Amino acid sequence: MSDTRWPGWGFTHTQFSADDGDPAAVAAVGEAVEAEPMVQAQAIMGWGVDNPEPSPGRYDFRSLDRRMEFIRRSGGLPVIVLCCAPDWMKGGADGETDWDRLEDAPLPEHFADFAALSATVAERYPYVRHFVVWNEFKGFFDDELGRWDARSYTDLYNLVYDAVKSVDPAKQVGGPYIEFASRPPGSPGTSEYLQGPWGAVDQRSIDAFVYWNLSRKGADFVAVDGHASITQGAPDEFTAVGKFAAVTTWLRTMVTVPVWWTEWYVEPSEPSWSPEHRIALRVAAMIELASSGAETVLYWNPRQYGPECVECLWTNTWDPGGGRTLPFLDELQRFAASFPPDAQRRKMELDEGLLGLESDRARVIVNTTDEWVDAFVDGRRLEWGPYETRWFPLDGSWSGASKSWSR
Repeated sequence: MSDTRWPGWGFTHTQFSADDGDPAAVAAVGEAVEAEPMVQAQAIMGWGVDNPEPSPGRYDFRSLDRRMEFIRRSGGLPVIVLCCAPDWMKGGADGETDWDRLEDAPLPEHFADFAALSATVAERYPYVRHFVVWNEFKGFFDDELGRWDARSYTDLYNLVYDAVKSVDPAKQVGGPYIEFASRPPGSPGTSEYLQGPWGAVDQRSIDAFVYWNLSRKGADFVAVDGHASITQGAPDEFTAVGKFAAVTTWLRTMVTVPVWWTEWYVEPSEPSWSPEHRIALRVAAMIELASSGAETVLYWNPRQYGPECVECLWTNTWDPGGGRTLPFLDELQRFAASFPPDAQRRKMELDEGLLGLESDRARVIVNTTDEWVDAFVDGRRLEWGPYETRWFPLDGSWSGASKSWSR
């Protein structure tokens, strides 16, 4: 039976995730994730999963099965990303896998073969309701014309859409999973209307999205991704994350289906920044995404390189004593519980330096400065330390700060 819960906040599994390693560490992560179940996405090839069809009609789903089992065991709402293609679909040798060619697109003569593989995946995991077609237009850039080959991608998308729907019309299919890249305003080739203090979107991304949107057979949701960075023209990192709200708002004028962010990044992350600063920036980005109406937001889970990886969700399950959850997992789970897509989500009117979001379940307020900030919220005088993030349940209490501070 299909899962009928609404997708919301969650993360994407990458090469080094939590489905393998020390059994105790794997179990610890699974229990932590299950405590507040979220969306969990996985590609069908790459990012921790082997070639699912090394030769035509010969399947190997062992590694994908293991990932999907972890998702089920930890209570996740599963999403499958239909990327990438076996080598024989893109001109490679039958029975071989060249991982350097992972991001090559299938050849047009094999689009139908990839659609058939997508249908096989949909049949194998009948409990999966949501499918994203491809990843960031990988392999679909026309070097000669210097633009995205939206026509070829859309041809592939339409075949995959039909194939998955033929398995079960209730399954949800979306795309185009294109990156809304941006540069400083006024840069050659940037949009004249989709821009702001955060930067300006590359017109080629907009053109590719519009072509797909006009030529697609159908879509149950739209999926995009992007980076927010001071290198794209923003004067500071907290201004940069306004890009997520601007792009989401524009997308909602183009479509009536839900908007998904399948990846989102805030860059750079300066070595001198404190852990609180890095988390505050990510919380600010999530506030922009939620308040502008993004229904599903997936965090790209980075590889855990050290014991204090602020951007990571848990420590490496292969390390002794691994599988320890990290603070940002708590922030992500709080967003999942407090700001689901079916909740009314509103930005709060706060003093300068504070950014807040509220729903009928909770409030989160983050200090975007490196100074102590005093503010009145609902008649109460409160203090925030530099880059402090605080959570407040809407039950009359003013507890729940995600970090304690002292002067």
